[in-house]
Amino acid sequence: MPTLENTYALILAGGSGTRFWPLSRNSRPKQLLDLFGSGTLLEQTIQRLKGLVPPENIIILTNSLQEDAVRAIASMLPAGNIVAEPARRDTAPAVALGIGIIAARNPQAVMMVLPSDQLIQDLTAYQSVMRDALATAEKSNGLVTIGIRPTWPCPSYGYIERGERAEIPGLVGENLPVEVKRFREKPDSELAAQFLAQGTFSWNAGMFVWSLPVVIQQLGAHAPELAGFISELCHSRDIPATVAAQFPLLTPISIDYALLEHAERVLNIEATFDWDDVGSWVSIAKYLENSGSGNRTNEPISEIDCQNNIIFNARPGTRIALLGVDDLIIVQTGDSLLIANRHQADAIKKLTDILPPELL
Repeated sequence: MPTLENTYALILAGGSGTRFWPLSRNSRPKQLLDLFGSGTLLEQTIQRLKGLVPPENIIILTNSLQEDAVRAIASMLPAGNIVAEPARRDTAPAVALGIGIIAARNPQAVMMVLPSDQLIQDLTAYQSVMRDALATAEKSNGLVTIGIRPTWPCPSYGYIERGERAEIPGLVGENLPVEVKRFREKPDSELAAQFLAQGTFSWNAGMFVWSLPVVIQQLGAHAPELAGFISELCHSRDIPATVAAQFPLLTPISIDYALLEHAERVLNIEATFDWDDVGSWVSIAKYLENSGSGNRTNEPISEIDCQNNIIFNARPGTRIALLGVDDLIIVQTGDSLLIANRHQADAIKKLTDILPPELL
């Protein structure tokens, strides 16, 4: 494993606040919410890195709408380590920005790329996997992905097809990598069931680990626009000015399309830790208290003849009472009330197209 001073983490903390409306807003998306009473997801992401990455080596990318909230949550990090992207350009330009910032500080670094909106509770297993991923990235010429073993045929995730055990001289660890055969885009339900039955596929968790020399070489071969941007950052005398001028010009594209699907060697380590991307209110439900007949709630409710409802009350001192209703999502905040069919949870984000701007 690389030394602490050579280990960096890039945390992606942008995105919009649509799936968890009305609790989430554009300035306060999922990763900035305390959904489980154990701190925000961004705060938990930072805390999981304790002992893996020094605070001065943790970089957070966000946007201007969320910058103040991110700075408040990540106050333990140096102020210069929190960077607001001047425009939305998808994950490949965001990752390139992070690579450039880190390469300007330490061109030999090994870095992790981590989403900030996933729930992971098994700290010991998480750190074990990430240590092995860091060691793999340091000792190989590959780009390392973290995969999640599928538990059901989910059509909403990308998939990674796993191949043979990777041959990497001198590599030891509990979680040894395999070669990646290919990436598969979000399948339909039938194809996802085939992936699950085959047993050689992992969900793509969006977590990556690589050494800077390897990833920059691969970007030069497969994404020259991004490699050029990184080079400009490395040679810039004013990185913020370079970012402001050049980042909005980059082509919006995901890191999977831009790099990982084309790289010469991609490796995969399957996670042994728990993982949940908590993509909707239905995902949140299993972490809430069971209040009779399958109703899940974060606060006490009064209910008669009700089943399978999800209730999240963010107004202290108020009471939600239910009578004769089933399969609802009810979310109450200081200025809004959502009542939705739980079977349409994924469509809640469509409401943001018709809501007043002050509620977004």
